[in-house]
Amino acid sequence: MASRTEPSGCSGRGGGGVPGLLPLLLLLAAAALVPRGDGQNLVTEDVTVVEGEVATISCRVKNSDDSVIQLLNPNRQTIYFRDFRPLKDSRFQLVNFSNSELRVSLTNVSVSDEGRYFCQLYTDPPQEIYTTITVLVPPRNLIIDIQKEIAVEGDAIELNCTAMASRPASTIRWFKGNKELTGKSEVEQWSDMFTVTSRLLLTVGREDDGVPVICLVDHPAVKDLQTQRYLEVMYKPQVRVLLNYPLQGLTREGEPLELTCTALGKPQPTDMKWLRIDDEMPQHVVVSGSNLLISNLNKTDNGTYRCEASNAVGKSHADYMLFVYDSRAGDEGSIRAVDHAVIGGVVAVVVFAMLCLLIVLGRYFARHKGTYFTHEAKGADDAADADTAIINAEGGQNNSEEKKEYFI
Repeated sequence: MASRTEPSGCSGRGGGGVPGLLPLLLLLAAAALVPRGDGQNLVTEDVTVVEGEVATISCRVKNSDDSVIQLLNPNRQTIYFRDFRPLKDSRFQLVNFSNSELRVSLTNVSVSDEGRYFCQLYTDPPQEIYTTITVLVPPRNLIIDIQKEIAVEGDAIELNCTAMASRPASTIRWFKGNKELTGKSEVEQWSDMFTVTSRLLLTVGREDDGVPVICLVDHPAVKDLQTQRYLEVMYKPQVRVLLNYPLQGLTREGEPLELTCTALGKPQPTDMKWLRIDDEMPQHVVVSGSNLLISNLNKTDNGTYRCEASNAVGKSHADYMLFVYDSRAGDEGSIRAVDHAVIGGVVAVVVFAMLCLLIVLGRYFARHKGTYFTHEAKGADDAADADTAIINAEGGQNNSEEKKEYFI
């Protein structure tokens, strides 16, 4: 007796058998010709996925009536009919199947998988809705090309940053340290891929030496993609003259003077020298490398002393103007300061004494003036009328005078 063999892969997920492959294929072919409905009972969402990752497609029925659900690819080939997968692409895997949902995952997504996928529901009339898979491709490489590996202060240099083979086109941003700069971008398209090159023009100074220039990519498929180059800038020396002695800065006859010259540049200055402007260097001046020493100052040392330093980029200098004071210059200034302090103290004491005297005199006169008015009104207090008060007052005054005369 000839035995009947079921075609491989034709059993349902729950173990139910399928009558035969040929009737099923005929059914699928007929399903592919079903006209598209308005999809009023189907729900799905568009999917955006990064190349190489997993996309999940969901066909859902709002009000299930046990109708058949199937999923088709952009070529309208059936991926899943209920829980059966006729398509041989094993990257499609069933995630969930029920009367109300068909959910399928697609692993290792590539750009060729992009397009519309159709959800179909066998109702009367049939319904159809589509979801769109969009595949994002991050830039393959990010490269900074710099025009000059080593620049000189004041040079204008060009930097180019290239983000290759992305989808969609990348957006390139520039930073110097923490400060954002503006570049100019050009986009080239090759098939479905985009290559973006951004150019940055930059005038460099000594403060830019060792500072990173960063090229950062904004792209929906990648986060924090950046590369950087450190600037190397050569610059001529920056020279300073420091006074080591005298500490107070007052240069007097007979005392020593010590100066130190410092120079910072790239490359580091190797040639440093001292000279005197508009005159010869005194013979008793001792120069040792970056130091200048005069052990016994005199007025013939007056003048401007210059320190010069140079490197491969250029030469710079700094000056110190020397003026030698008399040996007693600082002492006389101290004496004058003391004299002024004493005079100021004496003046303050005199002013205070005068103020005290004025206060005492004022109080004395105020007291005696009150006594005079009191005697003048005496005798008028008990008068019956105005005329009597005047007579009493005059009488009182006369009696007082009489008493004074009698007393005398």
